[in-house]
Amino acid sequence: MEPLIVYPESAPYHVLKTLDEGGYPYISVNLVSKITQLEPEEGWSGAIVCADQNLDDAFFICRHLRTKEHQISPLLLVIDRPNLAKLELREDLCDDFVILPLDPRELQIRLQRLFFRTGRGLVQEVIEYGPLHVNLETYQASIGSRALDLTYMEYQLLTFLASHPGRVFDRETLLSRVWGYEYYGGARTVDVHVRRLRAKLGEQHETLIETVRSVGYRFGRHQRT
Repeated sequence: MEPLIVYPESAPYHVLKTLDEGGYPYISVNLVSKITQLEPEEGWSGAIVCADQNLDDAFFICRHLRTKEHQISPLLLVIDRPNLAKLELREDLCDDFVILPLDPRELQIRLQRLFFRTGRGLVQEVIEYGPLHVNLETYQASIGSRALDLTYMEYQLLTFLASHPGRVFDRETLLSRVWGYEYYGGARTVDVHVRRLRAKLGEQHETLIETVRSVGYRFGRHQRT
């Protein structure tokens, strides 16, 4: 995947953190001239423009990225709620937007949908790990031929863990990445959802989610097949 443009270099922390954890390569720029100067041979894969510091400059960058010279898509705008009305009838500026304060889960989902719609990027349509099959487009999961009846948060937790096989996540990280940075529930929330997921995976497959003592949880031990 070619890198995204992120404007400005001092983009909100959660924007950059979400990109890093989602595996999206990106290059941050402050100047219009850098967009052409740093453009990869295969072109930019998209752009995230943050309007939290200067709305006029952000809109200028969006218009520049939409010129005939660049025509960059997908383009996601990060904007605060007081300025949201200024986007009315301005579909030309961006393909989608997220509102500050940022919910990292929403940013991740909107990026996935944008890349899916445009047919670009590294977004997976399906996660497969042994008998587990997770369809990111239809929000359905199954073990072999058996569909799993999951709640929304059970599905989100399973998808996150299955997207990072072999990696260990502590409960605090899972709370922030799956439930959101502003979620105030305790670590017991994670334990309860893991227990429910294991029950739905069934006795034969419950060990897909492994407890790492005194740390947290790990999905599988090897890369997806």
